[in-house]
Amino acid sequence: MKAKDFQNIVHTIPLNAGIYKYFDNAGELLYVGKAKNLRKRVGSYFNKTFTSYKTHELVQRIQRIEFTIVDSEQDAFLLENSLIKQFQPRYNINLKDDKSYPYIIIKKEPFPRIFLTRKKINDGSEYLGPFTSAGKVRELLSFIRQYIPLRTCKLPLTKNNIEKHKFKVCLEYHLGNCKGPCENLQSEEDYAEGLQQVRQLLKGNLSPIIQRYKKQMADYATALEFERAEQVKKKLDHLETYQSKSVVVSRHLSNLDVFSILKDNDVAYVNYLMVENGTIVQTHTVELQPKLEETDEEVLAFAIANLRETFHPANGGAAEIVVPFEINYPGESVTVTVPKGGDRKKLLELSQKNVNYFKEEIKKKKTLQLEGKSDVEKKKVLYQLQADLQLSEVPVHIECFDNSNFQGSYPVSAMVCFKDGLPSKKDYRHFNVKTVEGINDFATMKEVVYRRYKRLVLENEALPQLVIIDGGKGQLSAAMESIEELNLTGKMTVVGLAKNEEEIFFPGDVQSIKLAWDSDSLKLIRRIRDEVHRFGITFHRNKRSKGTFVNELENIKGIGKNTATLLLQEYKSVKNVRSKTVEEMEKLIGNAKAKLIWEHLQK
Repeated sequence: MKAKDFQNIVHTIPLNAGIYKYFDNAGELLYVGKAKNLRKRVGSYFNKTFTSYKTHELVQRIQRIEFTIVDSEQDAFLLENSLIKQFQPRYNINLKDDKSYPYIIIKKEPFPRIFLTRKKINDGSEYLGPFTSAGKVRELLSFIRQYIPLRTCKLPLTKNNIEKHKFKVCLEYHLGNCKGPCENLQSEEDYAEGLQQVRQLLKGNLSPIIQRYKKQMADYATALEFERAEQVKKKLDHLETYQSKSVVVSRHLSNLDVFSILKDNDVAYVNYLMVENGTIVQTHTVELQPKLEETDEEVLAFAIANLRETFHPANGGAAEIVVPFEINYPGESVTVTVPKGGDRKKLLELSQKNVNYFKEEIKKKKTLQLEGKSDVEKKKVLYQLQADLQLSEVPVHIECFDNSNFQGSYPVSAMVCFKDGLPSKKDYRHFNVKTVEGINDFATMKEVVYRRYKRLVLENEALPQLVIIDGGKGQLSAAMESIEELNLTGKMTVVGLAKNEEEIFFPGDVQSIKLAWDSDSLKLIRRIRDEVHRFGITFHRNKRSKGTFVNELENIKGIGKNTATLLLQEYKSVKNVRSKTVEEMEKLIGNAKAKLIWEHLQK
């Protein structure tokens, strides 16, 4: 929709709070948004220039706008999240979390059983959860059955059946795991007390259970029933051990929901810690894909709403939310806290550790770790890579190059080497670029490739079967110039790896190759690329910490270190300085020096 077309309908859009929906010419829902003022918010899409191509593309596709007025900003927030979850519009944030979570069910029946289920049905039973981990649920159930005697049989323990003596106690009764309600050896009131202990345990509140066992142990001791007192003491010891292993933050805290966020390029990760009675009872991390120009605040608020709805379906979550920065989270009954210190700050730091760990685990899954694998497994991956890239030899020796620069000046390069699918760190190389002035990725790549393989030839060392150039067609062509000058054409395969799309280019080919995103071949290539990035960045950091970078501005006759530093502090990079006029720079360093720098950089 063009701005002029929007002006024809702008008067029909209300000034109230609500949600708006954008549709394309085929009637597909493209985007759902919320607003305090619908007319003002929707109008902003047609009255400004967006830096994001995706936002510009969205506006071009809009053919129809629908809106729904609600009573408050909170209602708009909740409705927006509900519609996004239901319809998953193309341009809205995508929450990649399609798991079914386990519950612990207290079955609606006489002397209710408890067990794990993933299906929540409207049968009158009580469902505790959901929980983030089925393994954690099984561990809890095992612990419960060990210390809280509840039946596990499926017998229909109606009052009539029990009175007619239809059942006999089983081995579980003799082992002390059940109190025998089937033979009327346990009252419904006593059984219900055991179920209440289960509820307390799942909330992290073990104090009532521990106090009950202490009283029971004292009663047995008073009655001189020392064996039974000893049995209770063992249960008490195990309960206190279990409590000490739980992540108890503070007994002074009540219930909190703690969230942290980590952005990594086009992906965001949000971690959630559920704290009840000062104990972390659950933790979960989700991956989100922002689609437009959403801020960290908007992404975090969206994730919080979804996570609280998922894990607190009954009450909506704790009354206090702990977050790393201020967010607009509507709700009169919700307090948003950005802690500066104390227990809440410690919880937030723990959440941030969890989200960082999750991101690294995701990265590991996308790359291939062959450490500890057998020779057969390693060879299988290399044979697969040979087939996928149609190589003439098995790539047992792979090298990968990457360029980088610091503040728009003084480029360096890095090369990593993998042998039999594993890093060969003794063969890694750093390159200080010698022949290239300024920033020229192509010339830099040509120089370092030439230096690397000229040395291997002179020293009669083995050449790799596969060389990966981290960059597009330009860097690949530059590398091939060096290969041809060294008469190495055909003696090894050289490919380019596009930085964003993970496309593989062969010299001279118009079309690229796209390997399956989850293939072992691409996972290995990703790992090699990530390793050369890491190695190159480490090189930069070491050089910067040692002060070995000489700024390009300092090489200009008449310009000293202080002037160069002042310009970089103001304009951040040599590239930005180059774009400034004499008039802009003279305000900072004076006319004479500004002219010297401008004349040098324009050359």
